[in-house]
Amino acid sequence: MLTAVAKSATSEGACQFFGFLLLPKFSMLAFSTAIEPLRSANRLAERKLYEWCLISGDGTPVAASNGARIIPDGGIRDFERLPNLIACSGMGIQAYTDKSVFAWLRRLERAGCRLGAVSTASHLLAKLGLLDGYRCTIHWENLPGFREEFPQLDATNELFEIDRNRFTCSGGTASLDMMLSLIALDHGRLLAARVAEQFMHERLRDRHDKQRMPARLRLGISHPKLLTVVELMEVNLEEPLSRAALAGRVGLSTRQLERLFRKYLARTPTRFYLELRVERARQLLTQTSLSVLDVALACGFVSASHFSKCYREVFKKTPREERLAPS
Repeated sequence: MLTAVAKSATSEGACQFFGFLLLPKFSMLAFSTAIEPLRSANRLAERKLYEWCLISGDGTPVAASNGARIIPDGGIRDFERLPNLIACSGMGIQAYTDKSVFAWLRRLERAGCRLGAVSTASHLLAKLGLLDGYRCTIHWENLPGFREEFPQLDATNELFEIDRNRFTCSGGTASLDMMLSLIALDHGRLLAARVAEQFMHERLRDRHDKQRMPARLRLGISHPKLLTVVELMEVNLEEPLSRAALAGRVGLSTRQLERLFRKYLARTPTRFYLELRVERARQLLTQTSLSVLDVALACGFVSASHFSKCYREVFKKTPREERLAPS
């Protein structure tokens, strides 16, 4: 019966049908900000523009990352055909191995289903080869590891990406922006703006809006030269720049640079840069299967032993211990 519902919604044309695949520990925020705009669009249009269903692998309730359990409308066997599917996941998606879900997603894709992903679910679609040849994105915290694991993909740091019959977003409230953009494509920008207003979303953000909060706000500093140096560090982790090179880029001496870092960030430039690099290393260790040596090299360390020493100094555990720790 559920399959028939999905088919009838497709054939009508006037009403779009979305399936939401809920994976273990999915992000509740990313999921809710993807489904709520559809409900609001129906309300504001005073007619049914969208219908949806919730799906789990086996049809049983699924726990989100916050522990809340959602009762689905059915399992994958109940939905052999869907016009649109959005996969919803969270932390730990790299370890997801349900082959029946993998096969189901591939069947949907072959049948012409439009596939979407919120938060980290882009990793699942990428693992199955379903993002090959498409622009895609993922949460900024997962992006470095995602690019290392899937170097063939056009993975951007955009807020969301809509590329033909694929749509992915970076998670959190970016799900809202992606769905508003889809609503605008389907029914016009005016309706999308009205939906945004309902959620007190001040504007329709496009895909080029930044994922991350600007360094000025993240760090609570406003010194322009210091901010420039921090940004240079953040984009040069694999091949770190020397203190002299960093200082020279902003017209300071190394001593002046040291004073700025101590005054505003209470640490030396060297220490701050090291912390950025080991934080990136932590993301790669927990989100990819790269060897410890490959992680070390990707974060600008010349050897695994030096990397291990620095990592332990910052996080009080070795890289191998980090990888073995439960998520």
